[in-house]
Amino acid sequence: MVKLNKIYTRTGDDGTTGLVDGSRVPKHAARMDAIGAVDEANSAIGLAIAALDAGEGHDVLTRVQNDLFDLGADLATPGDDFTPGEMTLRMVAAQSEWIESRIDAANESIAPLTSFVLPGGTEASARLHVARASVRAAERAITALAEGEPVNPAALTYVNRLSDLLFVLARGANDGGKDDVLWVPGANR
Repeated sequence: MVKLNKIYTRTGDDGTTGLVDGSRVPKHAARMDAIGAVDEANSAIGLAIAALDAGEGHDVLTRVQNDLFDLGADLATPGDDFTPGEMTLRMVAAQSEWIESRIDAANESIAPLTSFVLPGGTEASARLHVARASVRAAERAITALAEGEPVNPAALTYVNRLSDLLFVLARGANDGGKDDVLWVPGANR
């Protein structure tokens, strides 16, 4: 259990931050950029939740927010051993598999796409699209980190699936896709 008695520690005043293994890195390091992008995505999801009615979408996204804290902990643990342990929190395939099952369930009642969807419609849908775009930014930051340092493959899979889930939930929030705002290619030429 995490217990925080003091919010500020002053240890980061020199522009560094601590990782799970005790090492310190610059706050602008690629690893910290990835962790920060995940935090931003989590905040965007929180904003989307605030616009949703109570129900499965709300519950699904609350679970996702918890998973995103797991993802942040995984990214804050450098190294190439991605085995979860009692003291090592790592993303696992089951988390992505659960996301896939939620995508499949949510997509069953949504009309098939006839065009690309513009990010809009209802307020809830628009917020879900903002969250989706934030997750894509987090994915880009994580893949940039992976070019120079080991990253858990299960973390990469999870963040990729999550943006798909948010897309499907955004369509669901537009009356099952009926109120989607569709792209009309070249409409304003």
